Amino acid sequence: MTTTTSTTTSTVTTPLDRGSAMPRRALVALAATALVACAGVAPAHASTPRAPRTPAPSTTPTPGAPGGAAARKEPPAQMSKVGGERLGSPGDQVGAGAPNLPAGLSALSWVVADADTGQVLGARNAHWQLPPASTLKMLFADTVLPAVPHTGSRTVTPEDLKGMGDGSSAVGIVPGGTYQVPDLWRGVFLRSGNDAVHVLAAMNGGVEKTVADMQRRAKELGAGDTNVRSPDGYDAPGQVSSAYDLTLFLRQGLKDKDFKEYCSTASAQFPGGPAGPGKDKPFGISNTNRMLSGADGVAPYPGLIGGKNGYTTNAGNTLAEAAQRDGHTIVVTVMNPQDNKRDQVYTEMRALLDWGFAAAGKATPVGTLDQAGAGGGAAAKGGAAAASTSATGSGSGPGALGWSAIGVGAAAVAGGSGWLLVRRRRRAQG
Repeated sequence: MTTTTSTTTSTVTTPLDRGSAMPRRALVALAATALVACAGVAPAHASTPRAPRTPAPSTTPTPGAPGGAAARKEPPAQMSKVGGERLGSPGDQVGAGAPNLPAGLSALSWVVADADTGQVLGARNAHWQLPPASTLKMLFADTVLPAVPHTGSRTVTPEDLKGMGDGSSAVGIVPGGTYQVPDLWRGVFLRSGNDAVHVLAAMNGGVEKTVADMQRRAKELGAGDTNVRSPDGYDAPGQVSSAYDLTLFLRQGLKDKDFKEYCSTASAQFPGGPAGPGKDKPFGISNTNRMLSGADGVAPYPGLIGGKNGYTTNAGNTLAEAAQRDGHTIVVTVMNPQDNKRDQVYTEMRALLDWGFAAAGKATPVGTLDQAGAGGGAAAKGGAAAASTSATGSGSGPGALGWSAIGVGAAAVAGGSGWLLVRRRRRAQG
């Protein structure tokens, strides 16, 4: 979720063919339509409204496979089969004995699994490589929590905070302030603070090393859909994950007592900055995961353990949650609901958690999070290959080249000037 929002713009101008016999207005309209279609974005009047602290769900299409799939919001025809054949098939996958799926599910991708058994109870496009936003911080925690001593502290320098994306969510770390490691983790989990991520990354040897460590950890977990480009989940060319991989990250995190404690904390005190009149006083922070905190009209979910939420214009809303009931721990990941109703990601999460508890112990699983013995060896290689091709723009994910249109928010035509203006925008990291 977003604490601070900023927008950066750049303008690309393309001269019209002045020698064409087609009327200028028709040429402008045709060029605008073509560019918008190629970029896979909505025209200016459909751009997503800004909401600094609790962003509404995005209406901007999510990047998918290059070549037009993004505009159609269709999953790739070929996806990784890690965890089982059915998880590589597009569309909804449920097994015999499962209750009917909830009505109105609009997410591009989702996974419902039993964390205890590893059984995937149901899924939609489980291995579709999509931008993860701040849910990628779960992998950051899986990677860095064991590496940075919990008894440590750091006096923050301006260098520690370099490289944060424009409009990054932040908990409010101030250079010159000294912060204990547990406070930094509360900043990561509660406020989705990219500033806290960067300080912890500095303690881990730097951003570049941390990104490499995260990629290695993803491979160890069998998360072959994930390409890491930033430690905090901020949009970056080629950075993708999947509902399957994010579910792996949350399930792994729940095995760590510190991860579990932080992701289930609804509110805490955070230290102030350097000494000064009133500046050194602690201040309260609440979890941006509103299904946990119960903020702004979202009712807390019974038995919720917690998880991680995220949002960018390009990723839409992403959310991973775990809940416990009747002897079962259900984990669910939801990526980019297309229904633009308020709090839709929480509505769909709630419905899928309910469905998961109803299906647990009754439905035939459609796959597994435990890949050994499920074709995971060969499938994992396929997933890694898919991740690799995504980074080059030749696979099913957006890839470095396929992301050239990321952040395009609007196309506008200055009719009197005869120039087509394409305005590129980037929204804040959730």
